[in-house]
Amino acid sequence: MPTETRRTEGLLARLARFCYGRRRLVLLTWIVGVVAVSILGFGYGAAPDNDFSGGDSESAKTQELIEKHFPEQQGDTLTLAIKAEKGIDDPVTRLKIEKVLADLAASPITGPVTSPYQDKVLVTQDRRFARVTIPLSDKEVEKSEVKPLVDAVKDASDDSVTVALGGYMAEKAETPPQGSAESVGILAAAVILFIAFGSLVAMGLPLVTALLAIVAGLALTKLLGHLFPAPDFTLVFGAMIGLGVGVDYALFIVTRYKDSLRDGDEPESATIKAIDTAGRAVLFAGTTVVIALLGLFVMGQRLMTGVAVATSITVLVTMIAAVTLLPAFLGFTGYKINSLRLPRRASRRNQEVSAPSQERHTLAERWAAVVQRKPLVAALLAGGILLVLAAPTLSMRLSQPDASVQPHDRSSYISYKILSEGFGPGYGAPLVFATEVGSKDADLRPVVEAVSKTEGVAYATPPRVSADGQAVTFTAFPTTGYQDEATANLVHELRDDVLPRTTGGEQVLVGGPNAATIDVAEESGSRLPLMIGVVIAMSMLLMIALVRSVTIALQSAVMNVLSIGAAYGVVVAVVQWGWFGPALGFPTAMPVTTWVPMMMFPVLFGLSMDYQVFLISRIREEYQRTGDTRVAVARGLARTAKVITAAAAIMIAVFTTSLLGPDVAVKQGGLGMAVAVLIDATIVRMIFVPAVMELCGKANWWMPGRRAPKATPTPTPPAAVREEARV
Repeated sequence: MPTETRRTEGLLARLARFCYGRRRLVLLTWIVGVVAVSILGFGYGAAPDNDFSGGDSESAKTQELIEKHFPEQQGDTLTLAIKAEKGIDDPVTRLKIEKVLADLAASPITGPVTSPYQDKVLVTQDRRFARVTIPLSDKEVEKSEVKPLVDAVKDASDDSVTVALGGYMAEKAETPPQGSAESVGILAAAVILFIAFGSLVAMGLPLVTALLAIVAGLALTKLLGHLFPAPDFTLVFGAMIGLGVGVDYALFIVTRYKDSLRDGDEPESATIKAIDTAGRAVLFAGTTVVIALLGLFVMGQRLMTGVAVATSITVLVTMIAAVTLLPAFLGFTGYKINSLRLPRRASRRNQEVSAPSQERHTLAERWAAVVQRKPLVAALLAGGILLVLAAPTLSMRLSQPDASVQPHDRSSYISYKILSEGFGPGYGAPLVFATEVGSKDADLRPVVEAVSKTEGVAYATPPRVSADGQAVTFTAFPTTGYQDEATANLVHELRDDVLPRTTGGEQVLVGGPNAATIDVAEESGSRLPLMIGVVIAMSMLLMIALVRSVTIALQSAVMNVLSIGAAYGVVVAVVQWGWFGPALGFPTAMPVTTWVPMMMFPVLFGLSMDYQVFLISRIREEYQRTGDTRVAVARGLARTAKVITAAAAIMIAVFTTSLLGPDVAVKQGGLGMAVAVLIDATIVRMIFVPAVMELCGKANWWMPGRRAPKATPTPTPPAAVREEARV
């Protein structure tokens, strides 16, 4: 290429030329970098942090007070639940129970075990149910150490007595790893790519690029965990999002590369053109996703900040891989991009070569024409469908999963059922009360009595004074369970009415795991609109910078919010209302997990903007070529329909595979994102976009202080393909 032409190249074009020409160096750098980061990240990365408490909530203040004055109450515990059909005093039953107790006491990870035969408080009046709290040792106990205890206790059950271990560590110990879900997602992506490209080589490039980027991104996530702690679901979500966007970004670039080869370009110039066009859209789209994810900072929650940083890093690495590693791979493949292709596609390819370029997507163009003939009807129909799907969102309740929503064959669920049957459904939702006092003689009995008489409280324990005489605590058990809305209402009644009336000037705080869940859910719900506003505003600014149109940026924001709202509604209907829940892997109806809506919105808004960027970029190119909005929309839709459909199918497949995993919260997120992508790729892209753009006409390109882009008609290049490109 002449020197003058090279000087006029943009930064992306020069980067593509460098990566193509120095492909061995680029590939070696990537391999060495990924290996080094993986060794550091997976070897020395931070452990996950699942403590969502903290902040200024009342439950957080309660926890701080208890940690300060009741240090002996700290540490994880297990709960042994016992149900004996003939009563625990039956001689044969007693031998079995005492054998289980002895085995638990002998474990090196447990502390002293109090037998229910020694403390009548641990046994129901009919002597059929009993409970034992088992403290874990002071050292950091791994779930792999708890799993043998869970299995041994479960195996000790028979027809006469049922025993099961519950508690946070027991629940974690028996939750299987994500397993083959990611592998299934990769396989599904490979199949879709093979169908889209019809070539093993073209299929492999996006997959290899995405996988290398994901490994590096997840390793960096582990390292950054030392600065920004994140919960254990972060890696699963990071892998899903990274795989989805990584494959999609590479798919867009490879598609543009193949188009350039088909139009007669050399491999090097085709690579440069692909990076300079599709690569530019990838950077804008990826930046939108990153900005949307960083909107989680607005939530003001320590762990969600960690999630934002971790997932943003993964997306950022996939972007870099798409514009550096992929050009290097294209340098190695050259004209062989179509090698190892499906035999049945050869005749179809020859037909495409001999047919005019504009006839290759007749179905999409005809569909666009149908929508454009009745744009108002189409827009109203699409909007109506989205609003109907979004309607359940109005009844959304937020909470955290507990033992009651786990699969029914797990020990933690069996323990929950036994304790609920014997001690009431509120046993698993204790409310912890605490207050600082002036002396050991402080009398909190009137408060305990008032709490005990409150409707919805089953019973309360006597008050206990701390060893330093500066604090008092007691526990109350509701008549309703952890996930019941009535329990949340009870917490508010106690805080807002009962305690202020009873305590006078003393401040009695209400905390405990259940109250903490309620506080986090309400704080998240109150901050969610702010995060949504920030994400929309930042993404619109980026969209305006790309397409130079306020109108299209507004259209994109409104459509994306509607599609995400529809996804929220489907999640509520399936998860909270129980529609098709068991068929999709949800054991029972449950509230939506607190972090799921927070995580879904920025991810989905960013991904929706991805498809909008690729579609609008092509429409804008066609408008500049023809000056006709109707023709531009039809041709832009036709040129992008196949690749957006393939990209959406990959996203849907990757997100849907989360339903194969064990974590009900991750399943909720995966379901919601799969539904949102499906809606976005069908109702929004195929109906809403062409209808609304047809209605707006030239107003689509409105920008303050600027005229609509002028058309510069250019003839469409013939579909010439080199003989080598057919190999």
